[in-house]
Order: sequence, then structure tokens, then C-alpha cells
Amino acid sequence: MSALPPPGRPVFEPADRIPSLAALREAVRRGDWDAVHDGLGTLASEDDRALASRVVAETDGAETFLRSQVDRRPRDPLARALLADRFVQIGWAIRSGHRAEHVSEHQFRDFHAYLRRAEVLLIDVCAEYPAYALAWYLRVITARGLELGASEARRRYDRLAEHHPHHYSGQQQLLQQLCPKWGGSWEAAHGFAHRCAAEAPQGSPSGALVAIAQMEQYLELSEKEGKGSAETYLRAPENHARLIDAAARSVLHPDFRADAHHAVAAHSAFAAAHCAAGRHADAAPHFRALGDHASEFPWSYLSNDHEAVFVRHRKTALAKG
Repeated sequence: MSALPPPGRPVFEPADRIPSLAALREAVRRGDWDAVHDGLGTLASEDDRALASRVVAETDGAETFLRSQVDRRPRDPLARALLADRFVQIGWAIRSGHRAEHVSEHQFRDFHAYLRRAEVLLIDVCAEYPAYALAWYLRVITARGLELGASEARRRYDRLAEHHPHHYSGQQQLLQQLCPKWGGSWEAAHGFAHRCAAEAPQGSPSGALVAIAQMEQYLELSEKEGKGSAETYLRAPENHARLIDAAARSVLHPDFRADAHHAVAAHSAFAAAHCAAGRHADAAPHFRALGDHASEFPWSYLSNDHEAVFVRHRKTALAKG
């Protein structure tokens, strides 16, 4: 039997590895609303639509095109939600990913101004279309950025879950709100992640929340107490067992949709958690599923050079697994 070819350079940008998202990005660049509308409408799930919206929103200059579409069709929920998402992305880029103490007053002012512009659009969409998943999902993000508190973020998530239970993208956003860095607690964050994983159908990506919560605590421990303490936390037998169980119920379950847009990020969360703990054999199934695809988060938690750290751990894992 011939040997398999060695893995290639990983692709991190979703629109560079998913043809439908690449087509969507190009439609935005050429100002083709029909193609954008149809591209979002043909996606298989609300989670896929959330990632597609982000691809639109991260396209440079998209706000000009999207604003023109809102002007032309002011009652269209998709046009308003996509423009709101673009405002969220612009605002968050101004804020940066740094902790609050490293963000200037000027940055916060402009960040909040863009989020408030998004809120104006989203409030109307949610009032007119109470089951519109993309708008409620974005409002969980704006609640966190505008520091409206965990109760308001949870209220918005509950409205989303009322119509779209197990909305993985929304769960990811609420999980961030529940972490200590946004005023929550580890008890709340891990509790939410475990409940989502336990209550979701077999093959749901929600199990990856368990890995994300562990990586969030790993990052905080790394910053406050050093890598040794963070690695000790991940190596705890109970944390290992929770990861194995969550993966078996989600991304490693036969019913998991390997072609889902969120599959790469979900596998990456498990792989990164196992690698940070030195359990490369446990990470191997996730790397085999990933191939040459990867997501920047949470590999960026392990190194500023997320590509180099992914490649290094993948090589070790595939050799051991």
C-alpha cells in the first residue's frame, strides 16, 4: 500500500476552503444582491448562515453595498442583518481583541457607536420577524460588546433558542459572555457548555463548547499563573474525560455533518485542547478530520503564530495517532 501524501499547508480562511463562501464573497465585491440573497438562502442550517454572514461582513468595503441594499429594500430582514453584522465587525476591529484594560477610551467610544448602529437595525428586524435567527444571534454579540450584562445576553439567546434550539453559533457567543473576562464565572461558563452538550442531539457540534470553555480557562491561567498551571488544569482526569465524552457525542459521532461550515472550528477546539494538554494521540482523530483545514481560534491561544503551532501539533499527533 502506498503511503499517504504528507499534509499540506493549512487553510484558515473559511471563504478560501468552502466554495459557496468564496462565491458569496465575490458576489459582495461585485455588488450582486441576488447572488448574495440566494447564496444565504440555499445554506443547510442557521449555523451555516451565521458563518456566511460573517464572510459578507468581513469583506472590505461591504458596508457601502449593504447600505445601498437597505435603502432599496428597507423591510428586507437579510439586508438589515448583514449590514448590522458589518457594523459589528467594523466596531470589533476598532476595539481589537485585547483585554479591556488595554483598549483606549477612544477605541471604546467608536466601538460602541458601531454596535449601537447595528442594534438599531436588529431591534427592528427582531420586532418584525421574531424567529429570525441571524438577528437574534447578532444581538447576543452586541449585548456583550455594549456591556448590557449577562441577563440581557441570556434573554436574547433564549429568544434565539426558542425558535432555533441548539444554535451552536449563538451558544458560542453566550459562552463568551459567561466567562470571567466578560463578568461571568467559570462555574457559569462550564455549566452552560456541559448543559448544551448534554441536551443537544447526537452529532450536534454543541459538544465542542466543552473544549472551548476549557481553552478559555487555559488562556486565563496561562496569562495569570503561567503555562505550567494552565497545562496542569487541562491534564486533570475529569477534564480529559469530559472532552472525550463530548467529542464522542458530537464531532466523532456518526451523525455529525462533516460538511457543515462549523465542522472545522469544532474539530479544532478539541484538537487544540488535547494538544495543549500533551495528549496528541487523542487529538489525532480531529486532525485526520481536519486535513489541511483549520480555524484561527483557538490555535491562537497556544501561540501568536497560529499556523506554525497548528502544523507542529498536527505532525506530532498524526505520528502518534
